[in-house]
Amino acid sequence: MAGEQRQLKRAVLWEPGPEKKVRCFLCNWRCLISDGNVGHCAVRKNIDGVLYSLVYDRVCAANDDPIEKKPLFHFQPGTRSFSVSTQGCNFQCGFCQNWRISQIVEGAIEGQPYSPEQIVTAAVRSGCSSIAYTYTEPTIFMELCAETGRLARERGLANVFVSNGYMTTEAIDFARPWLDGINIDLKAFTEDYYKRLCGAKLAPVLETIRHIAKNTNIWMELTTLIVPGENDSDHELKQIAGFIANEASVDVPWHVSRFYPNYEMDDKPPTPAATLQRALDIGKAAGLRYVYVGNLPGAEAESTFCYNCGELLINRVGYTIRSNNIKGGACPACNAQIAGVGLG
Repeated sequence: MAGEQRQLKRAVLWEPGPEKKVRCFLCNWRCLISDGNVGHCAVRKNIDGVLYSLVYDRVCAANDDPIEKKPLFHFQPGTRSFSVSTQGCNFQCGFCQNWRISQIVEGAIEGQPYSPEQIVTAAVRSGCSSIAYTYTEPTIFMELCAETGRLARERGLANVFVSNGYMTTEAIDFARPWLDGINIDLKAFTEDYYKRLCGAKLAPVLETIRHIAKNTNIWMELTTLIVPGENDSDHELKQIAGFIANEASVDVPWHVSRFYPNYEMDDKPPTPAATLQRALDIGKAAGLRYVYVGNLPGAEAESTFCYNCGELLINRVGYTIRSNNIKGGACPACNAQIAGVGLG
């Protein structure tokens, strides 16, 4: 289907301004966009004073994934999640794993027409329990997420985001009626890191995490990619762990993930296993009940243990669950309640 024939979708979360300008408040760039121009994400365009999504019907990825791949370890463990994405992003991370679809310019948008109805039907046929909006930043294709999410709910499916956390509080509240879970990348704890390596800011991400934790029922997990020499100091890891414990909850799972050379950062070594263990220890010392190691298959810290008695609850190897001993959301050994959604 030629680009001109594809459907332009009137955007959500914006307001008109003078001289045909529009103010987008979908994410925290809050772009003021002149007529004929696109926003920071390159996929929302002002056409004659109206903001449109350029990717509403341009799905570039659709896969049946384990929910653990998101990663979400305390949300319907052992189930499958139908994962969809469009191109574009509001960050420019130098280490992006999906840079081929996230880093684009206007006019180079690719993807296939895939309606909300088709996505939900494919998810049901695949035996999935949820739909994940992932691979790129879901905020920037919110129109597709919202329409798909509402239909998914009607068919008994949950909805989850894998996000950089740069959405506005208005966007969070817009998604609350149909969004069930989210994994947010808390990439570091300095403005310098966010500016140099992501082309963004830290403060809005922290506000997003606070808002979700304190004002919604959306299940949340957090991921930090540990990049050697960038965000791996004891001081910074303690800041991240302390923020999660004090500003979100000790029940919010924290995934400390191994970095591998990629995209514009192919000159750095992979994260040493010892660094991940150090982050794990720091998280537990801060009082976090669930800290996991990612991108290190076979690590004991992929599994879930009871925070109270140490009982092995969910035995994981990679994205595979070998056993799940949680009964009624509780530890079978000591009856401590284990935080999460649909745990068993």
